[in-house]
Amino acid sequence: MKPLSAQNIESELSYAYLHAVAAHAGAGCKVGSRHDDSAGIDAELTGWGPFDNGGYLQEVNINVQLKATIKPPSIAHDNLSYSFSGIQQYNDLRTDTVAIPRILVVLFLPAEQEKWLEHRNDALTLRNCAYWVSLRGAPASDNQSSQTIYLPKHQTFDPDGLKNLMARLSRLDIPLYTQATA
Repeated sequence: MKPLSAQNIESELSYAYLHAVAAHAGAGCKVGSRHDDSAGIDAELTGWGPFDNGGYLQEVNINVQLKATIKPPSIAHDNLSYSFSGIQQYNDLRTDTVAIPRILVVLFLPAEQEKWLEHRNDALTLRNCAYWVSLRGAPASDNQSSQTIYLPKHQTFDPDGLKNLMARLSRLDIPLYTQATA
């Protein structure tokens, strides 16, 4: 049996990050099935209210597409750039014809694999941070292989950010994609 490739380890760390954030936020996290993966969904998060500053919905779901990368992002007007490979997945994420909102979560890891995860007696540390973006309403791509997208730096995927997103969804306020301007 072969060990995991570096790319597979990146992917597994993105799942670990997602589960840790969801658990700390008090949300459920289910890994998607093979069929979900074909639709661009890696996991489903469920939050239960009441939500701080929330609306009348007491249960909300979010479908998540996970990505991890060691390539440092460029910064454009408080947004992090990410080259999203897979136009079909991009189109799945940008559609507005689904009942459950979808977000993309990108974990930016250090370039050196030995810095990804550190274990000590008093801490388990996963380096760097993940950000989320809704691609709902994003423009169609002119490219056949990849699309540059922009993740707002203020949309860190952390427990507070997830709680705020769930409160927003409980008010039926579904985030739309905002294109970075030059």
